[in-house]
Amino acid sequence: MNVSDFNYELPKELIAQDPLEKRSESRLMVLDKATGKVTHKHFYDIIEYINEGDCLIINNTKVIPARLYGVKEDTGAAIEILLLKRVDGNTWECLSRPGKKARVGARIVFGEGLLTGEIVDVVEEGNRLIRFEYEGIFEEILDKLGEMPLPPYITHKLQDKSRYQTVYAKHDGSAAAPTAGLHFTPELLQKLRDKGVKIAEVTLHVGLGTFRPVKVENVLEHHMHSEYYEITKEACDIINDTKANGGKVISVGTTSTRTVESSVDENGLLTPKKGDTDIFIYPGFNFKVIDSLITNFHLPESTLIMLVSALAGRENVLAAYEEAVKERYRFFSFGDAMLIK
Repeated sequence: MNVSDFNYELPKELIAQDPLEKRSESRLMVLDKATGKVTHKHFYDIIEYINEGDCLIINNTKVIPARLYGVKEDTGAAIEILLLKRVDGNTWECLSRPGKKARVGARIVFGEGLLTGEIVDVVEEGNRLIRFEYEGIFEEILDKLGEMPLPPYITHKLQDKSRYQTVYAKHDGSAAAPTAGLHFTPELLQKLRDKGVKIAEVTLHVGLGTFRPVKVENVLEHHMHSEYYEITKEACDIINDTKANGGKVISVGTTSTRTVESSVDENGLLTPKKGDTDIFIYPGFNFKVIDSLITNFHLPESTLIMLVSALAGRENVLAAYEEAVKERYRFFSFGDAMLIK
């Protein structure tokens, strides 16, 4: 199985640069994984496809304003830092640009001294470990100094930070949004609850590995990035009960999918867990938990389109993407949505 098997042609103008004014008015392509048939809807129509007794799994992670601009303490040279994940206490694994200025021992000043950091190690893929020093609360300083870490394919400046958060974001820790959830509004979620749909919350902090290209041609040789996740007993009980009672489990996004499929035992039961997962889902994978998936349209040759293909079939997915291009759907983070049923 080659990475090039998951390629498709995408006109650049179809990459969504800005969120729609109203979240739930994005378009929705419904893909029947059994037949390959597609139907064109709007996202607010999702309620037609989720029934009483079904369960929706959402990822309640919150994106932190992880992009910081600073200067080297000794030379004043500009340096950009992107927080990837907290290693412990005040030490974070980060991307740095330009890398040659970020040597071990270098000290970086942010916000005229409101925050300082020292590079203490260089780790896998050239990432830096930076130990931060500050007075007060780190998250408040980050809110003041940091910018939202939008993906590299988005070139427009985000006018409203909240639009790169889901309406149910709770737990700080992501370097990127779980974008399938951006389409939901509080009103739409309430309509689903009123219909008798259970909602299970899980947490997976999205890393920038999500956007890293697969650099090997053989899919099986790809080393998947790891991300922190947590699933509570309450969420496990909701999902297990849904399965036991014959309801469908609908995952919102690839991150929710990776969380639950990392937490299931050999009997198909979910158990409470937390830690790092590097689960890699590609065609041939045996899904034990999810029945359906709500997702966005993903980058060619990415691990995300491989996951979607594992559920719906590669040929079905590529045909659906071809249709989406023809119908001028909006692609990627701020783009339109797909329901695989």
